[in-house]
This record gives sequence, structure tokens and C-alpha cells, in this order.
Amino acid sequence: MQKLASAMCLALLTWACGGGNTSSNVKSPGDEKSSKTKVLEAGADVLQDKSPVRKLNIYLDGFHFYNGHLQGQMEAHHYCSKLNEDLTQCVIYDGNGDSAKIMGVEYIISETLFKTLPADEKKLWHSHRYEVKSGTLIGPGLPGVAEHELMEQIVTTYGKTWHTWHTDQDIALPFGNPALMMGFTRDGLLKPELVNDRDKRFGISTREKRSQRADIQAPPKLPGADSWETGEIIQLPALTNHKHEHVNQNSFKGEKPQR
Repeated sequence: MQKLASAMCLALLTWACGGGNTSSNVKSPGDEKSSKTKVLEAGADVLQDKSPVRKLNIYLDGFHFYNGHLQGQMEAHHYCSKLNEDLTQCVIYDGNGDSAKIMGVEYIISETLFKTLPADEKKLWHSHRYEVKSGTLIGPGLPGVAEHELMEQIVTTYGKTWHTWHTDQDIALPFGNPALMMGFTRDGLLKPELVNDRDKRFGISTREKRSQRADIQAPPKLPGADSWETGEIIQLPALTNHKHEHVNQNSFKGEKPQR
């Protein structure tokens, strides 16, 4: 049986996955929408074509941390579109409700494409092996069979993630430079309270998902990914001394990878 379950369920069910049960981290400054704005939005919703947005039909929920700052952890809601079998693009939000803020983007490539990257480029990418096998990456709302097949596809992939708005730090506006994010690679790194809070909101058990995914084949990750594990800190330099200063490059100096 071909991977029919995941294809159909992703197309039909991902938008029915838990509505607005995760609020945005911040309330941004600005006046409430005027009646004129609401009318314009309603008209645009009906009249304008939104083909690229409609292709964001895969919903993934997981966790990231700042490269070089392991304690800077947050939940990330990914709305993704597969461009082909080897390349996926995602818009990342800090929630799944109406007030969710776009935190950044993630590009996901296959093992085949990762092998073609130059060595310096590979340092920007993180593996998904542990995220899948540990159960910390989920496809909210998908039936178990469909989610399992989706994870079979993701387990060997690699992601490059940049966060452009650090709402996890209660920053109400997108200050400063983007930050390179990484994924977790082993037990004991991800804060349990983040997982417990996520599981409670979605009504799931990460522990059970981990057990259910024991049969997913996961070959060793390729050399070059997860550069933080070898002490490689890659971040853009800080632009200002705003409240986001603790997520700029100065904050990462001296923090060593945990073994």
C-alpha cells in the first residue's frame, strides 16, 4: 500500500488539528483593526488568489533552541508545503490561534540533498532523527497511522531554521537580526515543562508517541549537521541593545555544548 494515508490525511485533516488551543506569546502594540480594515480584509479574502498559502497543508509542532544558547528553548508551530519529495518549506508561528505571530521559516531537505551541500552550509542545518524518534515532533490532529507515515518521511531529513521574531522572550516587535535555530539531538536537553505543557494542550503523550515510533528506521545522521554539538556557534551579530540583547551573539559566548 503506497503512502496514501498520509497524503489524504494531510490534505484533509491537518487544518482540523486543534484550532486555537495555543495562544501567541505576546500582545504587540498598535491600534485595534478599524471597520475599514476589516471590510478590506473580507474583500481580499474573497477576491484575491492565495495559491502559495493554500499549499501550507502540513502542520507540525516541535521545539527549537538558539544555536549557542541551549537554554533558549521554545515551542514552534510549523505550517509547511512540500515543493517536491526532497524539499519542504515551512512558516513558523508561536501559536495556532488567530493572534499567532510568524516567528520565522524552516527549510527541510532530504538526506540526498543534504549530501550535496558544501561543508560550511551543512553547519546551518539540524537533523530530525531524534525529534521524530523521541516523539517530540508531532503532526497535531492526524490519525496515528498517517502521523507515523509522515514521521517515516521526516526522520532522515535536515532542517535550516531562522527565527525573525523572538516572541519566546516576550519581545512585542520583531527587533534585531534573525537567529539560527537548532533541533534537539538526545535526551536530557529539552525542558520537560515545555513538553508537558504542549502535551496537555493537545491531549497527547510524547512518551506514547516515542514508543509507537520504535519501529521507524533511522540511520545515523550525516556528518556536518548539528554543528552546535562540536562547539560551532553561528549567529548574526547584534544590531542594537534592545530587550532582545540576550539572544544575540554576545549571549552565546562561553556556553558549552552539554554531553
